[in-house]
Amino acid sequence: MQSPVIHRVTSLDLTVQRRPWPFADARRAEIDAHFATQRRARSGLWNGRVLLGRDPVFADRRFSANYFETDFASFLAWRDWGFPDKDVFNGFGMGALLASDGAFALGEMGQHTSNAGRIYFPSGTPDLDDIRGDTVDIAGSVLRELEEETGLTAADCRADADWHCIHTGPAVAMIRILRVDMPGEALRARLEANLARQQDPELAAIHLVRGRADFTATMPRFVTAFIETQLSV
Repeated sequence: MQSPVIHRVTSLDLTVQRRPWPFADARRAEIDAHFATQRRARSGLWNGRVLLGRDPVFADRRFSANYFETDFASFLAWRDWGFPDKDVFNGFGMGALLASDGAFALGEMGQHTSNAGRIYFPSGTPDLDDIRGDTVDIAGSVLRELEEETGLTAADCRADADWHCIHTGPAVAMIRILRVDMPGEALRARLEANLARQQDPELAAIHLVRGRADFTATMPRFVTAFIETQLSV
């Protein structure tokens, strides 16, 4: 995986195309066996439909790409096997929750998820619910994941106009800052109260980041790279 490259853009132009994925077709039996193994470890994994990207272009403060539909099992195998198809990337949205005192709030993924223990902002690989006509609605995906993971809605925050696209080769994290009008400790308490009410929460804990000293090894490099750019603002 390459070092993160950050592109700040004002618009996303993400189209959906019907196209096969030769990697998934050629390695179907191996993929199915891999997913069966993963499900034995985490029974809650579901082989739903997701969207992956091709042909990323950053130009004129715009990010453009083409997306195609595949199954989660194929995505998981591609990820776990070191991204063997280099023409494909996982392009997903993230809502960077920023409290009024400058603290970022991140969630720790639960042990039953495919990213157990990882700490990052509310996010998710886009799926069929994020398609609007022939485009992928990443802004809508961010708000949907935000509500599912934290209980917050669009009414609870103010979204910045720009997107910070963190490109690492096999992934493009499209991060939008969501400003919340409460200090960090109050925001964490609200999010933790929401987790306590959920029967099967996706998150296991909430972490506040105010500076580099709060970084941990379980935070992906693209997340800490983004936060570092904000610490100097």
